[in-house]
Amino acid sequence: MFSSTELNKQALETKRLYNAIGKFTLALAPPEEQNQLEELFMNTHSISRRQFAHLIGVGAAAAIVRPRITVAKESVTIPPPAKTGVVRLSANENPYGPSAKAHEAMKNAHPACNRYPDEANDVLIDKIARINNVNREQIVLGDGSSEILKLCAETFTGPTEGKLVVADPTFEAILEYSKACGGEVVKVPLTSDFHHDLEKMGAAAQKGLIYVCNPNNPTASITPKSDLGEFIAKTSPETMILVDEAYFHYADSPDYESVIPLVKDHPNLMVARTFSKIYGMAGLRCGYCVAQPETIKRMHGFQMWDSVNIMALAAASASLDDANQLTNGRKMNSEAKNFTLTELSQMGYKSIPSQANFIMFDCKRPVVPIIKAMKDRNVAVGRLFPAYPNHMRLTIGKKSEMEAFVSAFKQLMG
Repeated sequence: MFSSTELNKQALETKRLYNAIGKFTLALAPPEEQNQLEELFMNTHSISRRQFAHLIGVGAAAAIVRPRITVAKESVTIPPPAKTGVVRLSANENPYGPSAKAHEAMKNAHPACNRYPDEANDVLIDKIARINNVNREQIVLGDGSSEILKLCAETFTGPTEGKLVVADPTFEAILEYSKACGGEVVKVPLTSDFHHDLEKMGAAAQKGLIYVCNPNNPTASITPKSDLGEFIAKTSPETMILVDEAYFHYADSPDYESVIPLVKDHPNLMVARTFSKIYGMAGLRCGYCVAQPETIKRMHGFQMWDSVNIMALAAASASLDDANQLTNGRKMNSEAKNFTLTELSQMGYKSIPSQANFIMFDCKRPVVPIIKAMKDRNVAVGRLFPAYPNHMRLTIGKKSEMEAFVSAFKQLMG
């Protein structure tokens, strides 16, 4: 039983939370609802569970019910790029940016910028949990999925925790995070068909962490769902597995599916997602991890407080309500990608089958001079991945940007 002092402390903390949520929700609510909500917030000592849920609902929905604002109108406050005229196809960004609903949600969140983002954090966690059919205790948010990778490296690799085992090539960030923790990194080459060599990766692991980027960056290839599911099932519970699904929304192969549903049966499985790709929020920074509650608790010990800012939280929450962002994003990416692949094929260049918003193709000669020469032609392409020294990673931009790439590439390669 709690003492009267402890109960009083809990009551005060609950009232503080309701007041804070009230301020956040009032800032986002439409004018016609503000008087009613303000009266409700003034009586937080008697608020019911139903009323509390209503506060959360209004806060989450405010960005949708307010009048829309165009992207063009907002963009006037954004400074121009350092060098104009450059076609940027180097970082796997979404060239179309966040949805209109995300822009509106960020505008509506301006009055709450002087507050810590605890309530907005809770709104997004609840929404992510509901969409993925998990409990909120199974979610941790991050400053992009890069923070999730860093947390996993810090929590599960190092001199006492074990090695980090990765594919080669793959996204390099987690390798650097693990090295900073004193962890040993083991690289296992992809198979000849660009899948993760899961058998060799499993054999190399001793406790620690196995990182599987699927679809894989930089190859845009997938590891089939049957192979990955079997691997997760037979891996020792002492070895953690992180599946990075940053490009999940672009994958349409019948051999691919998310492993989030497997988390409930595997305490050693973690899945990272990001809002940087299909949701166009690379500059805002928001990602999340799904895992079992005990795993999330271990990660919390290494996380900075309030690492996701209120603008990113508002935009992410609104983005999840905008189905058109996914549909249109996939459609435009597919059209521009098919155009590019056709042009490259006609020129005699073979690409790795892509399940992402980028491609990787064989230039038939060292890629570094080509990268530099393309930059001189105002087209920025992906960096060198040493495991594939003749391959170029190329982000799929807008159709006009891909036309500019093709033109410059044809001039360069003759």
